[in-house]
Amino acid sequence: MISNLPYRGPRVHRGFLKRRRSFPSRVTLDTARPTDLEPLMTTAQDLMIVSLDVTPVRPVGQGDLSLALAGAELIDLVEAEALSVEDDRIVPRLPPTPDDHLLAEAASSLVRVQPYESVEDWLWRRGRGLSSAYAARMEADGLITRSRRRVLAVRSDRTEPADSPVRQHAGERWASDEPVLAVLAATVGLREEPADGFSAPLTDTAETVLAAVGDAVAELEAVRQRRTIEKQAFDNIWRGA
Repeated sequence: MISNLPYRGPRVHRGFLKRRRSFPSRVTLDTARPTDLEPLMTTAQDLMIVSLDVTPVRPVGQGDLSLALAGAELIDLVEAEALSVEDDRIVPRLPPTPDDHLLAEAASSLVRVQPYESVEDWLWRRGRGLSSAYAARMEADGLITRSRRRVLAVRSDRTEPADSPVRQHAGERWASDEPVLAVLAATVGLREEPADGFSAPLTDTAETVLAAVGDAVAELEAVRQRRTIEKQAFDNIWRGA
């Protein structure tokens, strides 16, 4: 869960994404529409499934994942025509309510008075505890399960994706290096970023949101490092007393 942050850290250069204006300006996200037998499959769900299904390249913080999930929701809501992003501001629209419970909750929480909310502020507000909310909801929907294991006489619960069309969809999107999911995954440490950046085409809106997620995750890491340094300094004072 993202805690109250008394310090927001330094501004971070948005160098994570490599812009390629020679590509088409729009890419259609692979967000499947629900049928009577299948739930809506969203980018946020795909990211949660992937976070449980792959071995990360570095530890994935729950705060980092929550920020990325909030960004994923924004991109899905743009695809659903529930909002647009104009000059870094989230401008709501009035489409039908999304079928996914948490995505509908996100849509209902949009700030609908001018000057509207910035993408950065949305990530920090909506992202608070969002990874836990998705885990709980997806477990209730049977999309993830808890398997009990006994290691050295100690019982532990492991959360893992259930076999489902949602897991299959996330796996296919992951295997295809779909750009939005790939960038979000690299941002939180689920995969490495290519040395020359991600060259797949992205919309300007997706680039704006993904860059903001990268900035926020870096900002949160800066806060963690500052607190670690402060704790070490405090411990040193007590040891020297």
